[in-house]
Amino acid sequence: MGKLKTADRAPIPVVGVESGAPLPGEALRLLQTAEVVCAGKELLDRLGDTDGAPNRELLAVAAPLDPVLERLDQLRELGRNIVVLADGDPLFFGIGRTLARRWGSDAVRIVPAVGCLQLACARLGLPWHDVRCVSLHGTRDIAPLLAHVNTGSPLCVLLDDATGPNAVAGILLDRGADWFTGHVFRRLGQDGEERQDGTLAELAGGTFGSNCTLVLVPAGPVRQVHLGLPNDGIASDDDLRSKGPVRAAALACLEIAPWHTVWDVGAGSGAVALEAAALAHRGRVCAVERSPGRTLAMRKNRRRFGAAIVDIIEGKAPDCLEQLPRPHRVFIGGGLSEERARDILETVARRLLPGGKVVANCALLETLEKCQGFFRETWGEAEVVSLQAAHSHPLGKGQHLRAMNPVFIVTARKPEDAT
Repeated sequence: MGKLKTADRAPIPVVGVESGAPLPGEALRLLQTAEVVCAGKELLDRLGDTDGAPNRELLAVAAPLDPVLERLDQLRELGRNIVVLADGDPLFFGIGRTLARRWGSDAVRIVPAVGCLQLACARLGLPWHDVRCVSLHGTRDIAPLLAHVNTGSPLCVLLDDATGPNAVAGILLDRGADWFTGHVFRRLGQDGEERQDGTLAELAGGTFGSNCTLVLVPAGPVRQVHLGLPNDGIASDDDLRSKGPVRAAALACLEIAPWHTVWDVGAGSGAVALEAAALAHRGRVCAVERSPGRTLAMRKNRRRFGAAIVDIIEGKAPDCLEQLPRPHRVFIGGGLSEERARDILETVARRLLPGGKVVANCALLETLEKCQGFFRETWGEAEVVSLQAAHSHPLGKGQHLRAMNPVFIVTARKPEDAT
C-alpha cells in the first residue's frame, strides 16, 4: 500500500478505557479491523478476551517513548489502520496529548473515559474541577508539585514505583508544607481497590505498593512566604542576613517573573531566596551556601515560612553551580571577596540564560570595582546603585535614625544573542 496524503488520512482513534472496566463498545468495534493496536502492557494483556485480526501488530507503550512514537510514525505513513488505547482520559497526562502535539489535533480522534482523577475525587466527594493535578510518573523532578502546594487547592499526584506516597509526604514535611491530609488509592476501579488516609507524618512512615494515586487536601492554614519578611523572624546562624531595604532594592532590580528559575549564591540565612520564592511561585529558587550552620538556618526558615519551592544546596561556589538548572535570574549575596570571585562571576555569566539578569550586593569598594569591571568587560555595561538607608532606634525617651552600612547594588543583563 502506498503512502497516503495527510488530507486523505482518517484521524487515528485514541480510546480511553476506564480502569478495571470492560473495554468500551467503541474500542471493541474498532479492534475488529485494527491492523495495529498501541496501548500499555496491561491493556494489551486484556485483548485476549476480544475478537480481532490475528495478525495485527501489538505495540506496547513503555519508556523510553521515542521508539514507540517513531514506529507509530512509520505505520501512519504506510496508511495502516491504527487504534490507540489509553487508561482513563487520553488527554490527562496521557498519550493523546503527545500524539496531538506530534501530528496535529486534527490527526487524532480522542474518545475519553473516566480516569484516576475523577475516580479518586468521587471516592472523596471532592469536586475535581477544584483540584490541581501533577504527574511525577517517570520523573524525579518535584518542582511541578512544589509550585502548587501554597495555592490552598487540593492536589492530585500521579505516582510511579520510584516516587511513592511516603516519599512525597517526606518531601513536603521537610519543606514546611505540613498542612495536608493525604489519601492514597491503589488499583482504582479494579478488584481489590485499596484506600489509606492519614496525615503527612503518617504517610511518610508508611509502606505502599505500586500503581498509587495520591490526593492531598489542605487541612490547616496554608503558610505563604511574602515580600518584606521581618528580620527578627528570620533564623540566622551568625546574624548574617541582608536588611529589608537592601532585599527590596535587589529584588526590584532582578525583575523576577512567576516562572523564573532564580539562584541565590552565598545565600546566608536565605532571606533573599525566601522573598524570591514569593515572586517565582511557579518557578524554582536555588539557595547556595557553603556553611553547614547557615544551611541549617535556611532549612528552618523554609519550614517556618512554607517556602517549599526553595532548593537548598550546601556547597562551595562555583563548583556546585554546574549541577543546577540554568537560571533566568541570579542574586549574588556573598563570596565576591574570596579568591575565586572571578570564577564565580564567570560561571554565573556562562550558565545564565540569554536575556537573564545578575544582581550582586557589594559592601566593599574593592568588590564593587571587581564586579562592575567584570560585567563591563563581559557584556559591555553594568548599572550601580548606592543604597544608604536608616531605621528607627530608641534613644533616650524618643527615637532616632540609625544608619545601616551602605551597599552597592550592581545589575547586569546578559545579551539576548549570547549563548
